[in-house]
This record gives sequence, structure tokens and C-alpha cells, in this order.
Amino acid sequence: MAVDIKVRGYHLDIYQHVNNARYLEFLEEARWEFVEQHNLLELFASQNLAFIVVNINISYLRPALAGETLRVLSAIDTLGNKSGAVKQKVVLLKDGKEADTIAEAKVTFCLVDLKTQQTVPISGNVRASLENMIEEEL
Repeated sequence: MAVDIKVRGYHLDIYQHVNNARYLEFLEEARWEFVEQHNLLELFASQNLAFIVVNINISYLRPALAGETLRVLSAIDTLGNKSGAVKQKVVLLKDGKEADTIAEAKVTFCLVDLKTQQTVPISGNVRASLENMIEEEL
């Protein structure tokens, strides 16, 4: 799953490259698209569940500059009993093709029962759906 984002002036910091906090927004935009494209919102809602981010680790590999187009790729990386991880990669697009890797992220999540506000095991058809989205490579 990929989302393309054009770097705009308001994404930049005083050093004229994308501010580190903006990457969180880029990654979140791509995760929302990922969730929507895989109909996970409906699946979670049908079971009164929420997808909650509990940790994000980002490695910045190259600055992104105004006018560049970035592609944010997302996939399920791992699933445990009560948590899982989404891997994400931000790559520079040159002439419509993926070029340099700009950043890589691992986002740990859990599922929360909206009624009790407690974490719940990843099981049943939710687990089956997420397992089908595990990808070795981005």
C-alpha cells in the first residue's frame, strides 16, 4: 500500500528540509490509507475495537526537500498475542519511480476494546485479516 505526498513549504523547518515531526503526519496518513484500503475500520468497528499506536521508531536516512514527491509504503510486519507492528518506508520518487529511501519506521500497535478501554488479544477474524497483510519486503 502506497501514499504519495508532495513536499510543500509548510513541511519544512529552518534548515529547509522536512521537519522530523512532519514525518509522523506522513506516516499516519499512509496508515489511515492502509486501514481504509483493507476495510479494517469496518472490521474493528464491528467488534468494538480500536487500533492504538503505542510506539514509533523512525530512522531518518536522507533529508527530503521542497518540491520532492515522497511515497510512503506500509505493511504489517509482525503480530504477537496483544500487539503487532506496521513497517513503513518513505522513499523519494524520481520520474515516477522509487529512488532513495528517506526514512524507515516501525510502528507498534495494540487493539483496545472501546467499551472497557483495555487491550485485547489479536484473535479470530481480526488476526486472520492482519496475517494476510504481512509482507516480508516493502
